[in-house]
Amino acid sequence: MKPLGRRVFAASAVALAATGAVRADNYPSKPIRIVVPISAGSTTDVVARIIADNLRQSMGQPVIVENRPGAGGTIGSATVAKAPGDGYTLMIVSSAHTANPAIYSALPYDTLADFKGVTMLTAMPNILVTAPSTGIKSVADLVARAKEKPGQITYGSGGVGSAAHMNAEQFRAMAGIEGLHVPYRGTPEMMADLIAGRTDFAFISVVSVLGAIRDGRLAALACGTDQRSRLLPEVPTTVEAGVPNSSYNVWLGLFAPGTTPPAIVDKLNREAVVVLRNPEITEKLAKLGADIAPMAPTQFDAHVAKEMVVIKELVKTAKIPTN
Repeated sequence: MKPLGRRVFAASAVALAATGAVRADNYPSKPIRIVVPISAGSTTDVVARIIADNLRQSMGQPVIVENRPGAGGTIGSATVAKAPGDGYTLMIVSSAHTANPAIYSALPYDTLADFKGVTMLTAMPNILVTAPSTGIKSVADLVARAKEKPGQITYGSGGVGSAAHMNAEQFRAMAGIEGLHVPYRGTPEMMADLIAGRTDFAFISVVSVLGAIRDGRLAALACGTDQRSRLLPEVPTTVEAGVPNSSYNVWLGLFAPGTTPPAIVDKLNREAVVVLRNPEITEKLAKLGADIAPMAPTQFDAHVAKEMVVIKELVKTAKIPTN
């Protein structure tokens, strides 16, 4: 490169860097929208609203949560993927985000290229539950029942590719059992059938199922993650209950469109981590069974990429139908 060319290139680079810095310094200057790609009232939605309310206070701009459910979360995700990368459209989604590429063959976005991870927000357990009327009192009972009646035992979830679905498939594959997956529109409908004994088992977020466990309508057999839930410390993990490699760690994360400048992603990360580490927020999330799990953006992106590979292999191993 000739000397003049080098000077022009260097000047351009400095100008671009300065522009990015100014944009980050001036950000935000208008309301921020956080898309939640599942229905209102879900655990993801509740956590998103806690985070949004506190980001509003710290960032000095309205932070609005918008629910865009449908198609396993892909409709809302596509909205964010196609939004301008200016930091004003974000997404809070569960670990189902990493399952969709393995489940849906023609997604309207590229899960890695079209999103930048801001930070993981929380990790939270699903609880393996069944109705007392089934007579299933332990994980061993459940596995034995499934092996006695191959393919006849039923398990519910909030939809194909959902975190609850992947948790159940991880368990089923590692336990070596067959069953019939029953996807529901949402957790309330699934719990109604579970309580009535029309569906045999499901993995449900601890906050959603805690009341039904405590009043005896459902029995907790195990915790689906690699650590016990602080809200149900007496309930073993599925691994402790005798099914090796069966844990599935459910998380919620904050994402921005893939074209968002690193300076804005970094600023969002700093703000979100401050919110998560606020003792009042940490305690509020703990009451939902959620542990804070902040990560640097690059660390979170790497986690997403790695998990996508793992889930793709699970879909093959468990022979999960794809669309």
